[in-house]
Amino acid sequence: MSKKGDPPNLRNNRPAIGLLGRANSLLQVVRWTLWGFCTFATLTFLMQPVSVTAQLLLSISVVVAMLVTWSLGRGRVFRFLFLGLGSAVAIRYLYWRITTTLPSSDEPLALFIGLLLLGAELYCVFILTISVIVNADPLKRPDAKRGDERDLPTVDVFIPTYNEEFSVLALTVASARSLDYPPDKFTVWLLDDGGSDQKCSDKDEAKAAAARERRAMLQALCRDLGARYSTRARNEHAKAGNLNAGLAKSTGEIVVVFDADHAPFRSFLRETVGEFAKDPKLFLVQTPHVFLNPDPIERNLQTFARMPSENEMFYAETQRGLDKWDGSFFCGSAALLRRAALEEAGGFSGVTITEDCETAFELHSKGWHSAYIDKPLIAGLQPDSFIEFIGQRSRWCQGMFQILMLKNPAFKKGLSLVQRLAYLSSMAFWFFPIPRLIFMFAPLLHIFFDIKIFVANIDEAIAFTLGYMVVNIMLQNYLYGKVRWPWVSELYEYAQGVYLAKAIVSVVWSPRKPTFNVTAKGQALDNNHLSPMAWPFIVIFLLLTAAVVTAAYRYAFEPGVSSLMLVVGLWAMFNLVIAGVALGVVAERSQPDRFPRLKINRSAHLVVGRSKAEVIVTNVSAEACSVALDAESFKKLNLMNGEAQLIVDQADTRREFVPIPLRLAREPVRQGDSVALGFQYKDPSARAFWAIADLMYGDATPLWRFLQSRRKHMDVFRGTFQFLIWSVIGPARAFAYGYIPLLQAIRTAFKFKNAGQVPAEPHIAAQGLGATNLLARSRPALAAPAIDADEWIRDLLVVARAYADEAASFAAVPQRDLRSIAPARGPGKRDWLAAMLQRAATKVSSSFASHRSGTA
Repeated sequence: MSKKGDPPNLRNNRPAIGLLGRANSLLQVVRWTLWGFCTFATLTFLMQPVSVTAQLLLSISVVVAMLVTWSLGRGRVFRFLFLGLGSAVAIRYLYWRITTTLPSSDEPLALFIGLLLLGAELYCVFILTISVIVNADPLKRPDAKRGDERDLPTVDVFIPTYNEEFSVLALTVASARSLDYPPDKFTVWLLDDGGSDQKCSDKDEAKAAAARERRAMLQALCRDLGARYSTRARNEHAKAGNLNAGLAKSTGEIVVVFDADHAPFRSFLRETVGEFAKDPKLFLVQTPHVFLNPDPIERNLQTFARMPSENEMFYAETQRGLDKWDGSFFCGSAALLRRAALEEAGGFSGVTITEDCETAFELHSKGWHSAYIDKPLIAGLQPDSFIEFIGQRSRWCQGMFQILMLKNPAFKKGLSLVQRLAYLSSMAFWFFPIPRLIFMFAPLLHIFFDIKIFVANIDEAIAFTLGYMVVNIMLQNYLYGKVRWPWVSELYEYAQGVYLAKAIVSVVWSPRKPTFNVTAKGQALDNNHLSPMAWPFIVIFLLLTAAVVTAAYRYAFEPGVSSLMLVVGLWAMFNLVIAGVALGVVAERSQPDRFPRLKINRSAHLVVGRSKAEVIVTNVSAEACSVALDAESFKKLNLMNGEAQLIVDQADTRREFVPIPLRLAREPVRQGDSVALGFQYKDPSARAFWAIADLMYGDATPLWRFLQSRRKHMDVFRGTFQFLIWSVIGPARAFAYGYIPLLQAIRTAFKFKNAGQVPAEPHIAAQGLGATNLLARSRPALAAPAIDADEWIRDLLVVARAYADEAASFAAVPQRDLRSIAPARGPGKRDWLAAMLQRAATKVSSSFASHRSGTA
């Protein structure tokens, strides 16, 4: 029945529209019924009991079929077929694992531990299942046209800051002010929480003075660069409160958020803002976070130049997969948000410490949509030390758990089924530390205490477990092979899990307790050292080493030990490999540069006095740059005082750049017909950062090329071989970083003793292992001579030879004469061993002293 106010065409077509709607509803019912029937039939088939031989043949056949499918291409049909084949093996394994392998109820402790292990595996299967669903068909959005400039929305750019350095802020503000957008349609806001009224009136006068000085300095920076400075009375609700304070003072239709160390490229708005014209209900356009520096794991393993960063799997694959289901979410920076949507939700959400995901979660539940653009349009900084890395990840972990516990997606109204699964997956992912530690320690219970954590023989383990593991790694390599090397996920999970497990317990115990902490960036690491957080990794490595040796001994020599010991021993060996690589992760390499450099190729002019030469800027950072010029031009320059100016051939022609003052930082290096010069900026003015920003962020192409150069598929065999190499190098580096400083302290004391001097009191290095005393060094007043690797190896050889000689002398003594060296109170084994070690130590000390006196 038509309504009186309806247009004539709507009244005439209403019956047809209603019929079409009912037909669509019926079609949906039929489709879901067919899906349900097919799923039931498939599960029924896969759960049929078969022999171990049949299961082995099934696993081999599926692996072969997956390899054939892989070779045929990566189109949509082949992708779905590949994922379906892998899922079949996973379901078979899961059914076998649940119905056959649990310990008997007659052994309650073993059953309890077996259920814990099964729960950890079920968690992994859940994450894998959601990952396959989400990433089955990732969305690649076409470029959005920006449209006529008169129709562009007004934009407010928010840069929240707390304690970042001036040069970082100046570069980010200058880059934001240089965005390719009509100047009268966007405003850059520096939202300063480090200079709030609360900070400026702190009871500690030194802190208050520092806050007032910071406020004045940043106000001057904003005046010089044409930005707006804003602060607030109190530091309430951390970053979310700071953003909401900026929201109340601004009026732009679109709000852009950049972290203080996330500088945008000029094309950022040109590539993104057009999406909002396509969909009036679009609240978010998110872009990937790309970093100029390696995280501590990448730096310590030296993989940054050749292996994709850990976050690239999320930004290059997972966010695109989420975007397919309208589930891509706000990541805190490098994003645009519609003001109308934020106002409907009451601003940025601040109940948890991950305000970004929480805000997107609330807006998705209110019917708003999101979009993800997979283009590198900003460049930021990652934590430099392992301590800061763990601190950052702890905040992310606790924040996601807060959302899960306080606003569970499973019960949130307004979300679609896939959105619920996507959010549940993103939040439940951070539970990984618990299963990872269970997998690490579970085999030790059987090796040391004979607790049967599962029931299976070697044939079943090969047919079911090995088949599942092969298919699992093939699925991961197929989906993420260009952005994640094999076994790197396991490494990151273990490296974080040792400490994040405590963070999980803390937030579960008190969901509202976690507070927001700013992650420090741009730190220099002056020397190689063991991280202060290394000791748990050392203990676990030693424990796993003992477990592998014990398992091998028991399987080879102990009567009655079943083949389960071999399976568990191999499992412990796999864990030992991961633990060995992790020792390389916590062996921190030195990093003299505080800020990373971006390789570019920009023309400029170098001015020295009255001389001027054309140069190519080859790399640039927030504090320094390098240039190359031909040798003839270099001869004409007089760099005796080391000072110069750099005039950039600017990409942004809207303003005139001032020269960048430079100071020579290193000796010129001749490279064929050219000369390379390294400079530091010499007290650049705020306006000079226009030119620095233009150098670094005028064109995103160099960064895009760098990312693409790393995204080369790493197959399982090469990836495994590389991982095994790291597992050998890692412990050696950790030993060297811990042992060499100790050896240096001993040698220094020995030299002082020979010279009749008293050595300086040793102290623990600030970046060392604390109570373990592994990194003790002498005070600068009596600095020890430098120790090099060759000398260190020679010392070790002398000590080893002395021990070997002493062992040989003991072997030559008849058994009955060994008692003569034991203490008089008895020939017990403990007394004899103590005497033997004392005699050996004396002999070794004498040998080492003779060696050092000969080489001093």
